Amino acid sequence: MPPRTPKACRQQGCSATTTERHGYCEKHADKAKGWARGRAGRGRGGRAWRKKREIVKTKACGLCESCSKRGLVVAGSICDHIVPGAEGGDDSLSNLQWLCKPCSDLKTHQESMRARARASS
Repeated sequence: MPPRTPKACRQQGCSATTTERHGYCEKHADKAKGWARGRAGRGRGGRAWRKKREIVKTKACGLCESCSKRGLVVAGSICDHIVPGAEGGDDSLSNLQWLCKPCSDLKTHQESMRARARASS
């Protein structure tokens, strides 16, 4: 197989070239370590979060819980915290709900307004 074509280093302002897959020259190769490790299985987007998300979705039958309380039948798409982490909430199943995008956006807006009010006082 032919050698890789040299390309500019990914580090801003660096004029060196590299043939490494991560895109950094030898001087900046340490910057590639964060990319190599990844976040697989940790935090939101990880395996544990996806499992919780599916449990919450199944419990709500895929319907928005906020709309259901108002007698509406709307498909949900977002797993949302009832009490946000910034206000002391956690990732437990009892603190998660299934919402549609409009309900999630409204709730997020209300939370940000509360946070701004706390910050200004």
